[in-house]
Amino acid sequence: MRKKIFCKYDKAQISTLPRVLFNGRIVVVLTETEAEKAVSYLLSQPILGLDTETRPTFKKGQHHNVALLQVASHEVCFLFRLNQLGMSPSVKRLLEDHTVPKIGLSLRDDMASLMAIGTFERGNMIDLQDHVREVGVEDLSLQKLYANFFGQKISKREQLSNWDADILTEKQKLYAATDAWACIMLYEELMRLEETCNYVLVKSEDVE
Repeated sequence: MRKKIFCKYDKAQISTLPRVLFNGRIVVVLTETEAEKAVSYLLSQPILGLDTETRPTFKKGQHHNVALLQVASHEVCFLFRLNQLGMSPSVKRLLEDHTVPKIGLSLRDDMASLMAIGTFERGNMIDLQDHVREVGVEDLSLQKLYANFFGQKISKREQLSNWDADILTEKQKLYAATDAWACIMLYEELMRLEETCNYVLVKSEDVE
């Protein structure tokens, strides 16, 4: 039986889905020494998921620099606290690496935020939005994509929390790690479906 993928996903359905969370190890990276070890591990992996978090702004004209870079393998997610690290040599090495594919969503925005704190040459980055468009999916948010492809809900409750806080809460850590890890899961599923063609795209007019 072929997997059913929706061209447009009904947001109202998301609240009814079971929640998904990253269940691997989460490591907070605060110093360049820690970053060097983290990057060495990450660049030994076959694929990585990548995302960033920035403290939200609630006043017109207010701006905050990107505070967190989260990079996950299947088993471990490292949370690079860029508000303390900045564009450190190891972080730059990770972003410039061309050997390991790094999967993200709306990477143009993430790269612009990262460039604002330090220049680097963009390495092997793959934007999920490019691939889901190829199969005909139009709703491109991470939450809708995960619900569409896996029938599970990614909670966005922590998205507008303070990412510049001295200490991240456990909920913040789990939220950040889940977003990065989910990018790997979506990319691998997309590659499987594209290779096998074992899916059917349901368009809006086909839904009763």
